[in-house]
Amino acid sequence: MPRRPHHHVYVVELSRRVLDEPRFLKANPHYYPLLPDAKPCVYVGMTGLQPDERFDKHKAGVKSNRFVREYGLRLLPALYEVYNPMPYEAAREMEVELAIGLREAGYAVWQA
Repeated sequence: MPRRPHHHVYVVELSRRVLDEPRFLKANPHYYPLLPDAKPCVYVGMTGLQPDERFDKHKAGVKSNRFVREYGLRLLPALYEVYNPMPYEAAREMEVELAIGLREAGYAVWQA
């Protein structure tokens, strides 16, 4: 019997202090934080856990992305809940597509 899909994509809002990181800025050369309608800085990831569990692990330093550990504020479920859950391969592809789509929509994005 095949396993039920249990992978998730998720989006974490990052503090604007992440803009002090040269690597983050280099990944987002067309982000203009001073515009009045500037979107937040975000991290896009995928996991086999529930997104809130994965966020807690990032913040605790368990297999964490440094930007999420140091600058992560909260999950933004409105940006990802519609896609979850899904099979592993679909989540891998959706992580990239979601990051691209958010960057095109004006977000500053980190996706590892």
